Amino acid sequence: MVPVLHLRPVLRGLALGAALAGLAGCSIEDSTRNPDAPVYDAAFARDRIQAAAGAAHAGGHQLVLTARAENYLYDRTDLADTIARLQSYQEAGADVLYAPGLTAAADIATLLAEVERPVNVLLLPGGPSLAELADLGVHRISVGGALAYAAYGALAEAAGGLLAGSADFWPQVRAGRTAARGAFG
Repeated sequence: MVPVLHLRPVLRGLALGAALAGLAGCSIEDSTRNPDAPVYDAAFARDRIQAAAGAAHAGGHQLVLTARAENYLYDRTDLADTIARLQSYQEAGADVLYAPGLTAAADIATLLAEVERPVNVLLLPGGPSLAELADLGVHRISVGGALAYAAYGALAEAAGGLLAGSADFWPQVRAGRTAARGAFG
């Protein structure tokens, strides 16, 4: 593990480059990608957020820093630990707090009551609806890769139909072309 102290200059450079490129924000996760220890130690994770916040908020270009507590994505369904992590990330300078994987409205409401920053929630099947999340007071809602996966699904369906000898995908082509021209035209 690289000591956080050594990451500060790198983070400052990355934050400045991101801001100059026109990015408005970034996220820092507390996951390690190590299946044996999937989430960083809480103190180290907080130090990472503090270093990232210092970089994101330095100079004339400020990035919105979202700090993520990844517990629920790794079957660590300890709401108290997740809240404690997000509180420490808040104290470390994060602008937005995010605990992807929370799906119980009561847990989301508890989290919202325990922090003082805007909270991002991942919209998931079985979780609260968009309207319910808004009623709870959620400030930002994400869909992760869901829209991209929906597009990949449509692509796979069209390609499978073509391989089977069907060209029934033309209505989707028209809709996609119209959307692309509207967005990029």
